[in-house]
Amino acid sequence: MRTCESCGREYPRDRPWRCDCGHALDYVDQPVPDGGPREFDRDAGIWAFEEFLPMDEAVTLGEGWTPLVDAPAWDATFKLEFLHPTGSFKDRGAAAVVAEARAVGADRILEDSSGNAGLAVASYAARAGIDAEIYVPADAKAEKRRRIERTGADVVAVEGDRQAVTDACLDAVEAGEGWYASHAWNPAFFAGTATVAYELAAQRDWSVPDAFVTPLGHGTLFLGAYRGFRALKAAGWIAELPRLLGAQAVGASPIADGRHGQRAGENALADGIQIHDPARADQIRAAIDDTGGDAVAVDEAATHQAHRRLSASGFHVEPTCATAVAALETFRERGVLGPDEDVVLALTGRNA
Repeated sequence: MRTCESCGREYPRDRPWRCDCGHALDYVDQPVPDGGPREFDRDAGIWAFEEFLPMDEAVTLGEGWTPLVDAPAWDATFKLEFLHPTGSFKDRGAAAVVAEARAVGADRILEDSSGNAGLAVASYAARAGIDAEIYVPADAKAEKRRRIERTGADVVAVEGDRQAVTDACLDAVEAGEGWYASHAWNPAFFAGTATVAYELAAQRDWSVPDAFVTPLGHGTLFLGAYRGFRALKAAGWIAELPRLLGAQAVGASPIADGRHGQRAGENALADGIQIHDPARADQIRAAIDDTGGDAVAVDEAATHQAHRRLSASGFHVEPTCATAVAALETFRERGVLGPDEDVVLALTGRNA
C-alpha cells in the first residue's frame, strides 16, 4: 500500500506517484530487518540490502557500492556516486523503480528528466525488457539525449523550462500512456536512493559522519539518504542521524531561499538541479529540521571554480556536483560545520 502523509489517504501499490490532494505518496511501512548489522555481499549491489527494500524482485546492472575516497584538500571524504553503470547516483533509484514497475505489471514506463534520471530509467527498463518513454528539455545536452536514445527508449523533446517537461510527461501519464517512473514523485525511486545510507554506514563499520552533503534539486538523493539513515536508526544499527546539508543553484533555490533569503542571479552551470518547485519540498524541509541540517544557494562563479578544482584533482564530474563542494566553504564559514567535523560529500554525476 501507499499513503499520503498530508491527508492520510491510502492507495494500492500500482498507484505510482500522487495523492488526489496533490501530495506525493510513500510506502505505508518501511521494512526494517531484525537483528544487528551483518556482512553484505557487494556483488549483489543495492540488492544486498533487500531486507530494507519494499519490492519483491531485483533489476540490476551492478549499481551500488561506490567508493569512499579521502579528499584531504577539502577536509572531507567523497562518495563517488558518479561511478555507477550510467554515470550517476540515479541508478540506485532506477533499479528500484523499474523493479517495482515489473512487479506491478507495467509494460511501458514514462519519466521526465534533464538527463541523468532519464538515462538511468531508460537503461534499467531496457535491462528489464520494459518499454520506456523519456521526456527531456529540448535544450538537453546532446550526448545525454543520444545515450537515452541508444537504449531503445522513445525520447520526447519538450520546449520550455523544466516544469514544462514535467507537465508534458504528466499529461501522457494521465492519458494512460504509461506508468510514471518518476525520480521526483515515485516512492520506489527513493527506496533505491536510500541505499546510499546503508552502504555508507557499512563502509564505515556502522558509523555515520557528522554531516552528509549533496546537491539539492528535487531531493532525490538527499531524501533517500534521510530515509536510509532513519531506517538504520530504527533497526538499531546506528545511534544518530548525520546532519543533511544541501547545495542548491542560485536562481533555483527555494529551500535555501526560505532559510536565508533569496540571492540575485542564476546558476545555469548547475543544470542538474534547476528545480524551482520540488515535488517533495515539505519533506526536504522536514529532513533538514530533523537532522539539524541546512541548505545554501551556490552561484555560478563558485560552481565553476569548484568544478575546475575537482577536475585538477582527478575527479571528472559534471558541474552540478561542484555545487556541493562549493557549499562546504559556506557551511564552514557560517559555523554549520566545525573545523574538525567528519564530512562525507556525494559526487553525484559523471561529466558527459
